[in-house]
Amino acid sequence: MLLNDRFLKACLGEAVDQTPLWLMRQAGRYLPEYNATRAKAGSFLGLAKNPAYATEVTLQPLDRYPLDAAILFSDILTIPDAMGLGLKFTAGEGPSFDHPLRTEEAVKKLRVADMDQLKYVFDAVSEIRKALIQDGKQRVPLIGFSGSPWTLACYMIDGSGSDDFRHAKTMMFSRPDLLEHILEINVQSVAAYLIEQVKAGAQALMIFDTWGGLLPDGWYQRMSLAAMQKVIELLPREHEGRKLPIIMFTKGGGIWLNDMAQIGADVIAIDWTMPLSRARKQLVDINKPLALQGNLDPLILFSEPKHIASAAEGLLVDLAGAPTLKPGLHPLDGHIFNLGHGINQFTPPESVTALSDAVISKSKALRAKR
Repeated sequence: MLLNDRFLKACLGEAVDQTPLWLMRQAGRYLPEYNATRAKAGSFLGLAKNPAYATEVTLQPLDRYPLDAAILFSDILTIPDAMGLGLKFTAGEGPSFDHPLRTEEAVKKLRVADMDQLKYVFDAVSEIRKALIQDGKQRVPLIGFSGSPWTLACYMIDGSGSDDFRHAKTMMFSRPDLLEHILEINVQSVAAYLIEQVKAGAQALMIFDTWGGLLPDGWYQRMSLAAMQKVIELLPREHEGRKLPIIMFTKGGGIWLNDMAQIGADVIAIDWTMPLSRARKQLVDINKPLALQGNLDPLILFSEPKHIASAAEGLLVDLAGAPTLKPGLHPLDGHIFNLGHGINQFTPPESVTALSDAVISKSKALRAKR
């Protein structure tokens, strides 16, 4: 009953009439309507923990732009908050925890997140699904998400955001057994969290491994990738009569593309450091024809509209020269257009209009040439 299922089709490597588009952090501070809703809520947590407000801001970018998917408005740190670590957001400083995991005693006390404490997230998923219904049909699919076990561990150990997550990496090098204990708890928590989102109505899932790229080779595979694979193995692969796509994203992870292709995800999202054509060829060469998501640099959106259009069109032209996922498809099939990371809060809203116009028109024109 979807009015627009391009996103789901692209996730599964099926043919579509134009390249689907959505943006990481598409409901956010760059939109004046988001800021108005956040002001009503009183705080970021007041916004995120109120299903009605979360629904309102999730739909705002869909009302403004021709996007092909909605993504739940929430935060990756809801899970450690439900573990009792004491999440708070301080203006100008970002998130922090009152009880970071800095000692062996604290690590050993850690327990799987209480899903009852996350009911507001699942209620928001249900409300968003209902709000997406228009004349008896759903406008676009809804994506649920979580941070990866390693990325969550970074915040849980350091206690706040960081450029290098020194405490987390120090624990990894000096006491890998403690870090692996945290990761195992996080695996169980992330899997349970995502399963509940599916039950509430999520139609695709994304795992954000924002800080996997900080890890050295070898450690990435051991600490981040292995944990994400465990999560994926615990997730349902079908829901509501169709396959449930799973997207995995490691920022800075392009060098591990072949490894990422082995963990069971349907879509690999990549940042702007690797051309889509190279990623496609690499995956086809190892017989892992997975869909790709990405990968425009978010800061291009501060350029003039003509430069934004040129960059988006260049990305599509590059991929149009790559191998197809399978016979009979266009090279652009099996691709979801996105940024290489979340949209910057200072982005002019009209830049997204320029981007969406360029993606729609160019992706249609390139398909028509065949």
